[in-house]
Amino acid sequence: MAVTGREEATAKSRKRVNGKANGTTNGKVNGLTPQLYESTDRTRWRMKDDDGAHTWHYLEDDEAAKEWPQSYADKYFLNLPRETPTLPTPQSALDAARNGLTFFERLQLPAGHWGCEYGGPMFLLPTSVFAWYATRTPIPAPYATEIKNYLLARAHPEDGGWGLHIEGESTAFGTSTNYAVLRIVGVEPDHPAMVKARATLHRLGGATHSPHWAKFWYAVLGIADWDLVNPIPPEAWLLPDWLPVSPWRWWVHIRQVFLPMSYLYSKRWVMEETELIRELRDELFVEPYTEIQWGKHRNSIAAIDNYHPKSWIMSLINWLIVYVWNPYLRTNYIKNWAEAWVSELVDMEDRNTDYSDLATVNGPMNTLVCYARDGPGSYSVKRHLERIQEYFWLNEEGMFVNGTNGVQCWDTAFLIQAIFRCGLEKDERWRPMMNKALGFLDRHQIRDNCEDQEKCYRQQRKGGWPFSTKVQGYAVSDCISEALKAIILLQKVGKYPEALEDQRIFDAIDTLLLYQNDNGACSSYEKRRGGEWLEWLNVAEVFGRIMVEYDYPECTTACVTTLTLFNKHWPEYRSAEIKTFIRRATNWIKSNQRMDGSWYGSWAVCFTYATMFALESMHSIGETYSNSKVSKRGCDFLVSKQREDGGWSECYKACETQQYLEHPAGSFVVQTAWALIGLMEADYPHVEPIKKGIEFIMSRQLPTGEWPQGEGIEGVFNKSCMIVYPNYKFTFTIKALGMFANKYPDEKVVVPSV
Repeated sequence: MAVTGREEATAKSRKRVNGKANGTTNGKVNGLTPQLYESTDRTRWRMKDDDGAHTWHYLEDDEAAKEWPQSYADKYFLNLPRETPTLPTPQSALDAARNGLTFFERLQLPAGHWGCEYGGPMFLLPTSVFAWYATRTPIPAPYATEIKNYLLARAHPEDGGWGLHIEGESTAFGTSTNYAVLRIVGVEPDHPAMVKARATLHRLGGATHSPHWAKFWYAVLGIADWDLVNPIPPEAWLLPDWLPVSPWRWWVHIRQVFLPMSYLYSKRWVMEETELIRELRDELFVEPYTEIQWGKHRNSIAAIDNYHPKSWIMSLINWLIVYVWNPYLRTNYIKNWAEAWVSELVDMEDRNTDYSDLATVNGPMNTLVCYARDGPGSYSVKRHLERIQEYFWLNEEGMFVNGTNGVQCWDTAFLIQAIFRCGLEKDERWRPMMNKALGFLDRHQIRDNCEDQEKCYRQQRKGGWPFSTKVQGYAVSDCISEALKAIILLQKVGKYPEALEDQRIFDAIDTLLLYQNDNGACSSYEKRRGGEWLEWLNVAEVFGRIMVEYDYPECTTACVTTLTLFNKHWPEYRSAEIKTFIRRATNWIKSNQRMDGSWYGSWAVCFTYATMFALESMHSIGETYSNSKVSKRGCDFLVSKQREDGGWSECYKACETQQYLEHPAGSFVVQTAWALIGLMEADYPHVEPIKKGIEFIMSRQLPTGEWPQGEGIEGVFNKSCMIVYPNYKFTFTIKALGMFANKYPDEKVVVPSV
């Protein structure tokens, strides 16, 4: 029998925490307190790939485990022993690329894509666990055990707390929410790790000094009073669309998060009280629970959490809502009207994603809206709980929640492109792998627009690709671009079977052309709808650049290079518009270059990543080191950051400070690959720095062909939160090796001993 996140656990005991099963560990809520063990048998875990939908299952029965053997990918994800042959020692960059592909091919999943963890943020696991607890959903013992293990492994080594992300300092947000998760899964408050974490939380001011999103969850769980939460009025969605502050103008993530939050805030919905909740009231706060004046702590926040302090305008608006609007002006008619409209918008989000929802923050919140409104036995709640299981991932440390339901389309597109940069696209050795990858991208093109597209404020998506899967349903400018680029390369250059007919290609182009902003740049999910001044209304506190879409050199370059490739093969289709798009976009990229020659990246760390993309876009219009001041300055910036060992090493803190900072851990293969790709795209005239970087990448490759995980974190969003992209250690390194092999076929590399 397989134990999944939707089933009540019946797993048999192995080694138990404190020598007992968790039915009596905090023993206060029958059915909600899972059994908790020291660990699970990692050889009994299986990751099921249902055409890109990933779920983890624990096989208790020996016969079931025998019938469903662990895959090579399962063992890789869990860092279990696996039989991997030692490959021939590479004598060239192309040999190293082939070795990397040989290993990475083993990780291709049955549906044709590549999966991986997409963790890093430490506020994602609490949202799903809190939703489980609030909906009285039993947590299986294997899940509870591995959640416990992950959080204990990720506690700060010095103070025992948790940060906004895995490399960050301890915060009130991370520490309070993850402490509560550990209590929910059954860890006792006198556990040494809990005592240490609690001391850190109290030093930071306690849960009253956590940011807005955490306070929302404490109110929902009944740990705190709703008066602790700054207002989230659903009436905002009644504002006329022509107003410059109307929510449809906000960035889609903040829009979809504040929708369910506003519904539950307006209802002041609270889950049924439990003894554990009463205990958490005593543990999470510095002051005695009964003496806390909740309203006085609405704006209390620990300094470490307060990355983006509320503006005086936002503080004034909050005051007016709390003390004027809510008590005196808000009629029941307006309240009911606003709640009904927000509820309908939540339903449209659920319908257009089959309850998968945009990401792993709003998904659990939408679950609670449906639970509060439709009841525990409703289809909407059951379907949400099924989808939540797709958020979870398991690695050698334990179980956590990904940033989305995966990175399936994104990583698959990059791998295909890497093979073409190696010049291996016609090698029969790789055709089966590439055919499977093409099939996956074929199936996961979004073939229709959203139901009620205009009504629910969604942009055209037909023909686009998402970051993860078709079901998730959100097309993104660079995801469309990279997937379409991969398909054009396969079908037009590689002469693979035509999976997508021309009209489907044209649909993608029609949607892609909608992403350009007035200044020529491109945004992510939608064309920009509001001005940056809307950050004055940012109440999230822990994130910057969150209220509206921004201009991104990464997204802009992806669009430029794909449109350039498309125009080469279909010169008659919307040619004038495409050329205008490219001209305006590349002009913006030039204007966005910083004084030091770099570009600021918003989706990975940071200047190295964005500069790689910007130099690629310059190459696409014929501008390189020899004929372009822009490209020359970009190259000079990259070369100035190369380390003695040939690598590059940018720290995630550069995203926060907007200044280049080296990582204290030393050079990383992913950062090095990004820098080398940028230099080679720009035709940098001096081969030695490039060769030295290639030799560094080769020196880090294992005899199995893989590059070890565990280097500095790769990704970022909203300036302050980091997220991992493990497959970048294959896709970008292989691409860099392949480019070098083709660009410098006569150069001999000497791999230094490590």
